[in-house]
This record gives sequence, structure tokens and C-alpha cells, in this order.
Amino acid sequence: MKKRSKRFKEISKNIEKNKKFDLQNIFEKLISNCTSKFDESIDVSLKINLKQSKGGDFNLRTTMKLPNGNGKKNIIAVLCEQDKVEDAKKSGADIFGSEDLLEKIASGKFNFSKLICTPPMMSKIGKHGKVLGPKGLMPNPKLGTVTTDIKKAVTDLKTGLIEIKNDKDGNVGASIGRKSFSREKLLENYNFFIDSLKKERPDNMKGEFIKKIYLTSTMGISYKVSARK
Repeated sequence: MKKRSKRFKEISKNIEKNKKFDLQNIFEKLISNCTSKFDESIDVSLKINLKQSKGGDFNLRTTMKLPNGNGKKNIIAVLCEQDKVEDAKKSGADIFGSEDLLEKIASGKFNFSKLICTPPMMSKIGKHGKVLGPKGLMPNPKLGTVTTDIKKAVTDLKTGLIEIKNDKDGNVGASIGRKSFSREKLLENYNFFIDSLKKERPDNMKGEFIKKIYLTSTMGISYKVSARK
């Protein structure tokens, strides 16, 4: 039989099955369950409708910049031409390079969580898609990671720009902050996230777009939120 920790047993007393909560008190419940020693993330998980009346299933892939960031520290790499490496360094990127960075990528020996690439380097990085793609690191112009404006791209990623996409079942998830955030900042991020997501709804979709919404923390309890139409 699996042994449960004392912490888990204690927060399990707060589980309220099949009950929806409004946002007036949900963040209080979330924070009160963040009893681990690290700064737990506050995460939103939801299910969207993928069925369109025409054109096949809907697929969501976009970016949004949370007003207060989400507290996640990304390690940002910039792949650029040799004469722009100094600009990449000044932009605030953690890792930067040209052919030398390509060699690290080819060997699989890299530790960045986001990769920005200038357009001229895309032809060289394409063959490394099998390494970068499964890790979600392949630069994409639609996501702002293929650009000539290196400084803006780095700043955006360091100040709250997040990528949003659904899986094959319509599940979408994102971190909207940390337990150290104020309730006001968490609420503002949550409302911005939901409002931005609603704008992605296709015109030819019938019925509800957002079906279910849950909020939880890294080591805490999941709470069902009353969905906003």
C-alpha cells in the first residue's frame, strides 16, 4: 500500500468533490494548501471544445503575455549570425552564439528552456528539428521566437510571455503565478488568461468553447472553477 505523507494527509482534509468555486475565495484555498517549502506554482487547467461546424477540429496555438508574469525563470538562448552575438549578449539572453551554439544543439548538450533564432539561421537549424521539436524548443515566427528584434523577444520571454496550446483531447494548461504572488496579481493573471483564450474561439464553433476549468498548485489540491461563458 502506498504510504501518504503527513503533509498530504493534512491537505486532503480540504478536498471538496464535485463542488465549483467562484474566484472570490478560490485563491485563498489554493494558497492555504501550499504547505511545501518551495514557491509552488499556481496552475490553471481547462478543457476546450475542439469541434467546429466546418473545417475539421480546432487546434489552439498562440502566445499571451500575462500582466504580472508567472514567476517562472526561463533560460533563454539566442541563435544568431556571428556579427549579432554581442547584441544577443546585451539583450539579456542567458546563452548566445552562432555556429558554436549550433554544435551544442547538434550534440544534444544544451540546458536552455527557450530558443530564439534570427531568420537567416533558420535554414541551419531545420535539420535539428528532431532534437528540438519533442522538447518544444523549435523556434516559430508565430510565437515570436523567430525574429530580427532579439532584445524584444528576450524581454517578452523574461516578463511573462507564455505559449498556449491544446493536446489532442482539448486539454490546455498554464502556470499563472506562484504562491508568493498577491491574490490580486493571481486574479488579474487568471482573468487575463481566460479573456485572451476566449478571443481564440473560432466563429464557426457551436456550443461552449471552454468546458471545464480547474485551478491547483504544484503540490496542492485541484479546485473546479465556475466556468465563464
